[in-house]
Amino acid sequence: MKYSVQLLLAAAVAFSSGCTQQQKTSLETVRVEKGELTETVTATGTIESVTQVDVGTQVTGIIDKLYADYNSVVSKGELIAEIEKTLLQSDLASAEANVESARLTYEYNLTNYERDKALHDKQLISDYEFQTSAKDLKVSKTAYDKAQADKVRAAKNLNYAEIYSPIDGIVISREVEVGQTVVSNMNVANLYTIADLDNMQVIGNVDEADIGSVKVGQPVTFSVDAYPDILFEGTVTQVRLNPTTESNVVTYEVVVNAPNPEHKLIPGLTANLTIYTLRKENILLLPDKAFTFEPRSSDDKNLPRQAGDADELRLEDNQKCVWLVKDGKLVPVAVTIGATNGIKTQILAGLAENDVVAADYSTVVSQGNMPHDEQSPFAPQPPGRNKKK
Repeated sequence: MKYSVQLLLAAAVAFSSGCTQQQKTSLETVRVEKGELTETVTATGTIESVTQVDVGTQVTGIIDKLYADYNSVVSKGELIAEIEKTLLQSDLASAEANVESARLTYEYNLTNYERDKALHDKQLISDYEFQTSAKDLKVSKTAYDKAQADKVRAAKNLNYAEIYSPIDGIVISREVEVGQTVVSNMNVANLYTIADLDNMQVIGNVDEADIGSVKVGQPVTFSVDAYPDILFEGTVTQVRLNPTTESNVVTYEVVVNAPNPEHKLIPGLTANLTIYTLRKENILLLPDKAFTFEPRSSDDKNLPRQAGDADELRLEDNQKCVWLVKDGKLVPVAVTIGATNGIKTQILAGLAENDVVAADYSTVVSQGNMPHDEQSPFAPQPPGRNKKK
C-alpha cells in the first residue's frame, strides 16, 4: 500500500514537470477622441403651469349660464359664465333712485343756503338760522356723494355678474353647475381654474448633497410616465433656498422651465429630471487612467521603450504628464487639461485627435501543457479507450 502511494506521487511530479508557466506583458493604450463630457444630478419633480388662475365671482347669486367646460380653450377677455342679474339690476336701479333723491335734496339745501347767506349778510336772520342752513347743506352734500358711490358699486356688481377669462389658456377645472348658488363673503367664490399650457415648469426636489452643483441656466432633460419614449428639455430658472425635510431627508426645490407647444405636459405629472451640471460637446477627451501611468523597464522587445524623462517637464497648475506612444517609443508630453467628470478629462492643449497614449501594463499568464504524445497515466482516459475490439 505504501509503495502504491509513492508511485502515485512520483507520477504526479512527473506530470507537473511537463507543464510550464509563461508570462506575456502588453501595453494598454487609449486614444484621444472628440466627444461629449457630462456630469449630471438626478431628481424627481412635478409638472406645473407657470400661469394658473382661479377664476371666481365677487358677487352672490345663482349661476345662470356656463360658456366653458373642462378642456375648453379660452382667450383673455372671453365671456365664460354669467350670474343671474335680476337682483343686481334691481340694486343698480335702487342706487340710481337714491342718487336722484340725494341730488334734489342737495340742490334744495344749496338754494336755501345761498338765500340765508344773503339775508345773514344784511343781518336779517340770526346766526343760528344761518348755521342750521349751512349744516343742512353739508349733510345733503355728504348723502349725495354716498349715493353716487353706492351707484358705482351697484354698477360694478352688475358687471361682475359676467365672468371673463383673465388669461389665454385651457380650463382644467370647473367647480360649479348651472343653477348653483355662489356666495361671496370674505373669499372669492371659485368657478374655474384656467392654466396656460404653453409655458409649463417642473418643480424638482434636489438632495442636499447635490444642490451645491446646481446653478441657474444649466440644461435639463426629463421624462414623464405618460410619454416614456419622449425626452423633454428645459433649463434651470430658479434654485429655491427654502429647505424641505421629510424622514430626515433634506431637499431643495429647483424650478425648470418646460416649453410645451404640443400641450403634452399637463399639471400634476411626475417628472424624472436629469440636470447637467457639466456639459461640453465636441471636445478632445482622454480617460483619466492615462494620467496615472508610469513607464517601467522591461526586457520585452515588444514593449515601447521610454524616450525622455517626465521630471524634465515643467508642469503648470493646469497641466499633467502623459506618455505618448509614438514610433514605438514612450514620449512624455505635458498636456493642458480642462473640465473632468472623474472618468474622462478635457484636453485643451498638448495632444491631437487620434493620438495614442499609454494607460497601463497588462500581464497574461499562460499554462503550457505536456505534449500530446506524453500523457499522464493517471489522467482521465477518453471514452472508449479501454474498450475491447
